[in-house]
Amino acid sequence: MNRLSGAAAAALLACSLALPATLATAGPAAADPAPAAVPAVTRVVLPAPTGPYALGRTVLPLVDRSRADPWVPSADGRELMVTLHYPAARRGGGRPAPYATAEEARLLAEQLGPGVSGDVLARTRTHSRPDARPAPGRHPLVLLSPGFGVSRWTLTHLAEDLASRGYVVASVDHAYESYGISVPGGRTLTCVACTALDEGGVHPGVVTTTRAADVRHVLDRLTGPRPVRRYADMIDADRIGMAGHSIGGASAATAMAADPRVDAGVNMDGAFWEDLPTEGLRGRPFMMLGTHDATHLPGGTDATWDRTWPGLDGWKRWITVSGAEHFTFSDAPVITRHFGLPQPELPTERAVAITRTYVAAFFDQHLRRLPRPVLDGPSPANPEVHFQHR
Repeated sequence: MNRLSGAAAAALLACSLALPATLATAGPAAADPAPAAVPAVTRVVLPAPTGPYALGRTVLPLVDRSRADPWVPSADGRELMVTLHYPAARRGGGRPAPYATAEEARLLAEQLGPGVSGDVLARTRTHSRPDARPAPGRHPLVLLSPGFGVSRWTLTHLAEDLASRGYVVASVDHAYESYGISVPGGRTLTCVACTALDEGGVHPGVVTTTRAADVRHVLDRLTGPRPVRRYADMIDADRIGMAGHSIGGASAATAMAADPRVDAGVNMDGAFWEDLPTEGLRGRPFMMLGTHDATHLPGGTDATWDRTWPGLDGWKRWITVSGAEHFTFSDAPVITRHFGLPQPELPTERAVAITRTYVAAFFDQHLRRLPRPVLDGPSPANPEVHFQHR
């Protein structure tokens, strides 16, 4: 979906405005896929979660009227759409929760190119039940922030897996920063920020700073003095983590620096657009999980990982994955395989398993104090995974 200018894509490096070659419309393989390469199945199915809990899901529209939206200052505050995935009391019947709205899926399908059906994408099979009764007890909270240009639902396989393991997961859509976000009133917010960054004059650090403020508002509404009551009781406000993909991963570090409530963070293949403060993250753990290529190896083209690494002053890991591409750490491998788009070297099943394994292990160890040896170093079970700076 390389429909934005090369200047903008270059400016955002690994947090590019455009989807990678795997999803691009350019090139004969993507522009005119062979009919035989497109599966006959009419529904994309997300991988089943691996944890013991049944899953519930609800959508919370939030508006922070204490600040103006940086992309559309005339808007009535900063709008956010939050999907909560959470452990449910029991498995039950009924329809699974929708993956995306028809309009959201249509807009992303346009970017993916010919052969991709927005209707099929919208009907992707999830494993959560709408508004299911929460499981008893209090659970750690993990916030997820998507890559620039894409929506929160592109991290659903990870959100569902974490929730099945006993986490409450809040996936956040940030207004005007994706190709399409459906909001109350039948409105769709499109990517005004894409145009602003493409035209120049706006530093990507505006995105990460704004997202850190978005996270603060979400935490206030979920755990603060005026919480969304139905869900506050199931969240342990003393155990909060954040992970993000691409610029959402960079935003995890910015949010931690700005808000001491975020105890641990993961950056999945995103360039850092702001330097850490002199005090680092005040001893809190952070993991960088990225591609094993010229971008995110030590000394790679994204110099921000080398620059940020010394400032991470708590437990830390720099992990790279052979065969991964930028969107490996999202739902993209599942989607692109279904529609017969070009595939990265790393098979879909391995992309899903590695992302889930290492992100869940990180939060298990740092939010639940459960030792996870998979984080200690290379494992024969995961030969694609490499530990840097050990």
